[in-house]
Amino acid sequence: MKKLFFYVIALLPFAASAQDTFTLKGQVGKLSAPAKAYLLYQVGANRVLDSAYIINGEFAITGKVLNPVGAILVIDRAGVGITRLDKSADNLTVYLEKGDINLNTADSVSKAQITGSPINDDNKRLTAQLALVNNKAKKIAADAKNAPLAQQQTAEFQNNIQTQLKALQAEQETTLKNFITANPKSYLSLMALSSLGGPSADPKTIEPLYNNLSPELKASEAGYAIKQSIDELKTTAIGSAAPDFTQNDANGTPIKLSSFRGKYVLLDFWASWCGPCRQENPNVVKAYNKYKTKKFTILGVSLDRPDGKADWMAAIKNDGLTWTQVSDLKYWNNEVAALYFVRSIPQNYLIDPEGRIIAKNLRGEDLDNKLAEIFGKL
Repeated sequence: MKKLFFYVIALLPFAASAQDTFTLKGQVGKLSAPAKAYLLYQVGANRVLDSAYIINGEFAITGKVLNPVGAILVIDRAGVGITRLDKSADNLTVYLEKGDINLNTADSVSKAQITGSPINDDNKRLTAQLALVNNKAKKIAADAKNAPLAQQQTAEFQNNIQTQLKALQAEQETTLKNFITANPKSYLSLMALSSLGGPSADPKTIEPLYNNLSPELKASEAGYAIKQSIDELKTTAIGSAAPDFTQNDANGTPIKLSSFRGKYVLLDFWASWCGPCRQENPNVVKAYNKYKTKKFTILGVSLDRPDGKADWMAAIKNDGLTWTQVSDLKYWNNEVAALYFVRSIPQNYLIDPEGRIIAKNLRGEDLDNKLAEIFGKL
């Protein structure tokens, strides 16, 4: 099942009930039994695993979906069974939608050509447009991995990597925005929109793109889910009043966000087990020490586990986090994280003396630059 999980995690669960029939027809060279094709996808809360033997290179799998849905097609060349396959198995991401979807390849299914499916045509175009960004990202990752370990651990190195990735993210977002604008009727535009900006996207950016979609897309379950997400994001958007809360510090003392009124507060979500958070902490410490004599402070919210108090305390000490820290030790169910719709960390919000959010996700040099903008360069 651990091997099977590799394929399941890639699925996009947008369908809620089965209505439209699809047939995936494939031609995979000259393969024959015991070779088998497996198709993994999701319908509502149900994960579906279907299969068909490959005879003279051909197979066909029929199923039902409500809306287009992402799936993984896996070719079991030796007929060993899906549970004995791993990530090296021949596989392809394909979108399922109403009608016949045709797939043809002379050898590896990962190189297959897909025809007869509008959403797969759209996916091919978008993938090609994003290829340049993806290749740049791979190079940055490779260069970072190949750098000396001592260099990798420096704040300067990490900040440089973040700067490069931030530029790539902007390039990717521009590509996605252009695709969504040009394809208001494509179901793939919904999927592109859901990934735009990450878990803390700016609703002022994505709402106009959503409003430009066709009525049919907005009325779909996925469209409705995105509208809900946009409404949630407005709660913590730049310019909004920061939701107030009270949570205990390590000594059990209740700490209230609004008690810091009159100061600029960096609300910092992190955890001792979060590698990127720990890598970012030197930047946060530097900013705190630089501006703490001004009207600036930090309130840390830890998403540590129920049994992780000792690790939380050790990380605070080892990383030199001398500002106020709170946590309910509920891991991803942290009540403050839920209030702010935090789905990934590190994540932060800069709150002004009147309690309004004026910036978010300030990492690396961005944090120092924003504080210098407020207080002047020190």
